[in-house]
Amino acid sequence: MIKFLDLQKINAQYEQELKEAANRVIDSGWYLMGKELETFEQNYANFCGVKYALGVANGLDALRLIFKAYIELGGMQKGDEVIVPANTYIASVLAISDNDLIPVFVEPNNKTYNLDSSKLEAAITSKTKAILTVHLYGQNSIDQQMLDICAKHNLKLVEDSAQSHGALWNRKVSGSIGDAAGHSFYPGKNLGALGDAGAVTTNDEPLAKTITALRNYGSHKKYENIYQGLNSRLDEIQAAFLNVKLKYIKKDILERRCMANYYLEHIKNPAIILPEVLNEEGHVWHLFVIRTSKRDILQKYMNDNGVQTLIHYPIPPHLQKAYRHLGYKAGDFPIAEELAKTLISLPLWVGMDEKTLKVVTDKI
Repeated sequence: MIKFLDLQKINAQYEQELKEAANRVIDSGWYLMGKELETFEQNYANFCGVKYALGVANGLDALRLIFKAYIELGGMQKGDEVIVPANTYIASVLAISDNDLIPVFVEPNNKTYNLDSSKLEAAITSKTKAILTVHLYGQNSIDQQMLDICAKHNLKLVEDSAQSHGALWNRKVSGSIGDAAGHSFYPGKNLGALGDAGAVTTNDEPLAKTITALRNYGSHKKYENIYQGLNSRLDEIQAAFLNVKLKYIKKDILERRCMANYYLEHIKNPAIILPEVLNEEGHVWHLFVIRTSKRDILQKYMNDNGVQTLIHYPIPPHLQKAYRHLGYKAGDFPIAEELAKTLISLPLWVGMDEKTLKVVTDKI
């Protein structure tokens, strides 16, 4: 079976360095908020081209903390609205509603699968305070129209950069384009820890200082709590692992692009719609996602023939039971719903060779 994602093979490439990093942390006797985290935060800030990178427990918390900090700073209040793509993973929406903000869904572009900037203006009301744009599957989702709309309406632009480490737009790296960004280092991400991990990036000093406290029980100084914060800290061992893997991220991105280009060139089937790439540097291929009206047949066939595939994502957020109170129904977002019924993700991970890629394309 060709695995959809082979984490053992991926991490075997860095085995010795990862073990050395683990031993270093174990021997240090310091496991939270130490030198490894400080080093990773500086390294990741440099990689993204921002002033601040703040390690947190996971990607969801990164986004939760951004909105929580904006509320603490007075820029938002409970009941305000945040625009979010109708076809994102549920975590993007949870970060909004967990802060008692209201998610307002907007359709994606049916070619790039990212938020359609041409539909943003119609969704803006007097309560809109931010756009949460998601760089879905690894492709940059920001364009000049989106930036202009944010400037016109005085909206914060928050990036969900969970899938887009290293993607570029106008020479800026994902996570440095908007006002703030949440990053996930879940093991399956392009920059993956060996457990849950996340980060916030920003150039906004007041926001960074507020999140620094919020992630640590709302405290800048032990036992003095100025906010009702969270316990959301990136631990030393995961920071150490990420410091190892960050060294190879640019190489890994190039390898992922080569594999994606192989798929784009060799998948020849009129029933398949291939992903559209706006700019090669703007896509880091966290996932290679194709579309077909015969998805269920294709997935069964691929599995029966030794190729594992996954679906990202089968139920759009507005149709999840968790958000039924918002009053949406089937048909409200036809593009997002059509994508949910037709998208299927193919294996793509660092270490796949051409022979393996050929098997996948031949079966399709």
